[in-house]
Amino acid sequence: MQEDTGFGPLPRRRGSGNVLTHVVTAMLGAALAAGLLLAFYDPASGSQSGSGTTSSSLNSSEEDIAARVKPGVVLINTTLQYNGEAAAGTGMVINADGLVLTNNHVIEDSTKITATVVSTGKTYPATVVGYDKTGDVALIRLQNASRLTTVPVASPSPAKAGQTVVALGNAEGQGTITPTAGQITGLSKTITAGDDVGSATSETLDGMIETNADIVPGDSGGPLAGSAGVIGMNTAGNGVSGPEQGSATGFAIPIRTATSVARQIAAGQASSTIAIGYPPFLGVFVGSGSSSSPQTQAQQQEQQQNGGSGSQGSSPNCYTSNANLTVPSAIAPVRSGTLIDGVICGSPAASAGMTAGAVITAVNGQAAGSPDDFSSILTRFHPGDTMSVSWVSPSGQHTTSRLHLTDGPPQ
Repeated sequence: MQEDTGFGPLPRRRGSGNVLTHVVTAMLGAALAAGLLLAFYDPASGSQSGSGTTSSSLNSSEEDIAARVKPGVVLINTTLQYNGEAAAGTGMVINADGLVLTNNHVIEDSTKITATVVSTGKTYPATVVGYDKTGDVALIRLQNASRLTTVPVASPSPAKAGQTVVALGNAEGQGTITPTAGQITGLSKTITAGDDVGSATSETLDGMIETNADIVPGDSGGPLAGSAGVIGMNTAGNGVSGPEQGSATGFAIPIRTATSVARQIAAGQASSTIAIGYPPFLGVFVGSGSSSSPQTQAQQQEQQQNGGSGSQGSSPNCYTSNANLTVPSAIAPVRSGTLIDGVICGSPAASAGMTAGAVITAVNGQAAGSPDDFSSILTRFHPGDTMSVSWVSPSGQHTTSRLHLTDGPPQ
């Protein structure tokens, strides 16, 4: 069952303490790699895939690259409160007053972000300046930070096949920056990446740098650097076998692409792909899809939940996360609208009296005929806006409430 918190479908489900590097799930524009392997750390075996050189065996030139870049790297930790989870990744300081570049998938769904500057060991709370979900780029700001060391950005990017590079990041979320060396094995690659095996959501990223430096979970948002400075942002990792892909284990967004998006975000220039600040938050868990029948929505969610063995049951008045969310057994007696699976405690929806099993029928007078319709309507609002929501309770009571939207987790 895919849930929503009132500002669009929640992205990939993540395990507690998860460390984030996208998994490449398919290769587009080239032959599909045979025997696709995940480069995720296995605590049981202590092993990982890939052929890059780790920090323990860097040569002097590779050590010089790492030493030059490392002072501008930060460790990012996030709390995903409404998923009942936490995650870890990496970021790069691009402004001395605390602007940090990272991947969107590092900060999406987060209700709390902290970043530790490697060069000083100081930890700062961070806020989201904006993000590009389709390009997997985000910009965050470290609060009350100043005189930080920035990463040296290669300009213009000198990325060339065969070039020696070093990837740095919070490998496996261990709270330390680990460099690993390799070479660029391809340019202008197109990949489809997602956070988890079998993830229902993913994004296609173009123009990627391919490398055999081991990019593993936790490295996301960190630098891929050469002798002239940072040339890319670590984004996806996998072990690959097959004649077309060789020994590639990682992919990075070209730094010029990432910083171009960051400049637009910093300037407050929203677009069809770039969101500035936080999304509006209503605080309801709903499904996804185009069906306007609440009963059909419940059936679809029940089939999807827990690999097809979903369950129904009595629901609490509100939830603190989606960990124990079930399909409501009692559903409002209406034919069309968006079924609420649950509401988040303390949210605008909970304050209005909405509960699991209620059905939202309209927002500001516009019919909310399906979860997809409802999510589309919500994208027109911003935190601080007031919206009129018409809904029907499981007992059949019709209510229209005026709700004040608050800040929600980034998507």
